[in-house]
Amino acid sequence: MRAARFYDRKDIRIEDVDRPTAGPNEVLIDIAWCGICGTDLHEYLDGPIFIPPKGHPHPVSGEEAPVTLGHEFSGTVAELGEGVDDLEVGQHVVVEPYIIHEEYWGTENYHLTPDQNFIGLAGGGGGLAEQIAVNRHWVHPIPDNVALDEAALVEPLAVAYHAFQRSGAQAGDTALIGGAGPIGLLTAAVAKAHGVTTIISELSQKRIDTANETGVADHVVNPAERDVVEEVMKLTDNKGADVGFEAAAVDVVLNTLFSAVKKAGVIVNESIWGHTPKTKLVDLVTKEQDLRGTIGYYNSHKPSIELVSSGKVDLKPFISHKIALDDLIDKGFDTLINHNDTAVKILVSPTGKGLNE
Repeated sequence: MRAARFYDRKDIRIEDVDRPTAGPNEVLIDIAWCGICGTDLHEYLDGPIFIPPKGHPHPVSGEEAPVTLGHEFSGTVAELGEGVDDLEVGQHVVVEPYIIHEEYWGTENYHLTPDQNFIGLAGGGGGLAEQIAVNRHWVHPIPDNVALDEAALVEPLAVAYHAFQRSGAQAGDTALIGGAGPIGLLTAAVAKAHGVTTIISELSQKRIDTANETGVADHVVNPAERDVVEEVMKLTDNKGADVGFEAAAVDVVLNTLFSAVKKAGVIVNESIWGHTPKTKLVDLVTKEQDLRGTIGYYNSHKPSIELVSSGKVDLKPFISHKIALDDLIDKGFDTLINHNDTAVKILVSPTGKGLNE
């Protein structure tokens, strides 16, 4: 079967690899769609980061570069391994793509355990391939009313859901989201679904339009046209936002959050940074703000699926492009790196199916 394989920085190859099989307690999945994540872009430009370099196999997966990429994917059950009796062939599913020592599965904060990593980064196959075999523990069925292309966004929605939980935001609060890429937009969607007023700061007109058209933003501020801090103060009676979300990995965005979030407010950093930011930590100190990290998800897939299946979050408008596996670099990575003002979420069909629908 064909798969996208990461060898090194700026070296991703579409190759033929062996098809996986469903071992005991595993589910073989025909992959329908896989999203290109910002983490994939960081690996391509600055990596290997999460990907274990050649000569340094990951302690859980035992794999090293080259590895198959892709961790935001949906698909259909193709085969059930021995011991799996609660799913059916043909059922639609998504995967919580963790690579974790089995002794920690289901434990408290399992996402923070030693050597934690991700399928599609540290091995275990990946979503940018025709098939994948995954332990049943990490497979989540999706309801029939959730389309497979939308389901490919459940993984980044779970990232946003966990980040929202980390913020402690509640109904009636105001959130400032710095950056309207996929994670920023989905964070706004989760916040709106929980009764939070959302303000998004974004430069890209395409992403501004998406934020407005989808209704996930109550207010959108283009920092090239208006001062974000001044606008937030106007909208919050000079108090400042209750919470802030950094979703751009841009120094000025993080510093804007320090200034725009209220005293004793919370700022959640969602980005995976490829550089060390220059920050105004004096604002954080003098305002006694909390700066919190967030990584992945923790029991977040089921509630995220419920947000979609209940209609509280509509994922379809965030899908801006659908491409074939052969176009991964030219129409996928290049677009998101050099023309990101034209795209939001790009989905890849490893088999080419669905591209003309």
